Amino acid sequence: RVGMDHLGPFTFNGIRFALGGLSLLPLIWFFRRQPPVAPPAGRLPVLPTGVIAGLILFTAASLQQVGILDTTAGKAAFITCLYIVLVPLAGLLMKRRISRSVWLGCGLSLAGLYLLCIREDFTIGQGDLLELIGALFWTGHILYIDQVSRRVDTLKLAAIQFATCSALSAVVAVWTETTAPGSVLAAAVPLLYGGFASVGVAYTLQIIGQKNASPAHAALVLSMETVFAAVGGFMILNEILGSRELAGCALMLA
Repeated sequence: RVGMDHLGPFTFNGIRFALGGLSLLPLIWFFRRQPPVAPPAGRLPVLPTGVIAGLILFTAASLQQVGILDTTAGKAAFITCLYIVLVPLAGLLMKRRISRSVWLGCGLSLAGLYLLCIREDFTIGQGDLLELIGALFWTGHILYIDQVSRRVDTLKLAAIQFATCSALSAVVAVWTETTAPGSVLAAAVPLLYGGFASVGVAYTLQIIGQKNASPAHAALVLSMETVFAAVGGFMILNEILGSRELAGCALMLA
């Protein structure tokens, strides 16, 4: 949010995903002698696998960015996090058993998201539809990572995913945005955090974590970003966190 005061969304994403990819290069070099994560018959070629992951990530992030221009931030956050329900539903289609506790967790999280995000009449507009399509791609990203994370080098997968997303964001930024001289420097702190912490650490840990977590559990845990965003906005950006928002946070924590 602070970075958007100085840069367009695609420029911001292009730079931060590039920084995230670069931050992994020392780790890839350090762990280059690790034994393979799976027998050769079970491994996947990391380059095309990472490019596909990057395409899904770019599409989801772009739909989110464009959709938010025609809706509120609260509605965008709520619709995006519908992957909490979409991931278990997709699991049923893939003939996976989803426990009652997971469905209960999904229901509580959905109710908490509504209290946390929605403050206005819930009508569906063009931006909301884009956010909903984006939620499908976020669901696809979680499911895709679940399928491939055990069969490739996770650090290389993450780096290629970030590079793909960065390159596509940069291409769109060149055609649709104008970056004033000094804007990148003005947004340096958000870019560095967004690149090294949000992308380099968080997205990489998602890939590593999903090697040993079910997609439904991963979706529930990832949805907690909404709670941390609300608390962070209250502490750092002086945003309001009233009884309604606190009740939403409590439901999601439950």
